Amino acid sequence: MMRRDRASAMLGMVVQRDEPGRAVVSMSVRADMTNGFGLTHGGLVFALADTAFAIACNDDDFVTVAAGAEIAFLRPTREGQRLTADARRRSVAGRTGVYDVTVTDDSGEVVAEFRGRSHTTRERFA
Repeated sequence: MMRRDRASAMLGMVVQRDEPGRAVVSMSVRADMTNGFGLTHGGLVFALADTAFAIACNDDDFVTVAAGAEIAFLRPTREGQRLTADARRRSVAGRTGVYDVTVTDDSGEVVAEFRGRSHTTRERFA
């Protein structure tokens, strides 16, 4: 999946861990990732968390997609910082799953908490 993910590649995301139900992905904040206040754009923090979530929930031959997600932004980050998203499966019931993703900065401070709900389709990954 990540070999074909051009958006994550464009953002410079690096997969550090990929195992069933868990993924760790990092990204360095560039100047073009900041908003008008000089802070990391929230949509890009969400994209990092969402990518880790996607990797964690796609651990078999069937395509799993997001059914919904929410994020709480807890601390601002800025250009030059490295953000890391650690996604973990919390539960799966049938074709529905719940995953939590903690996003930290390079000092280990939690900057965002993301919760994603997944839906596994009947489509096989090609």
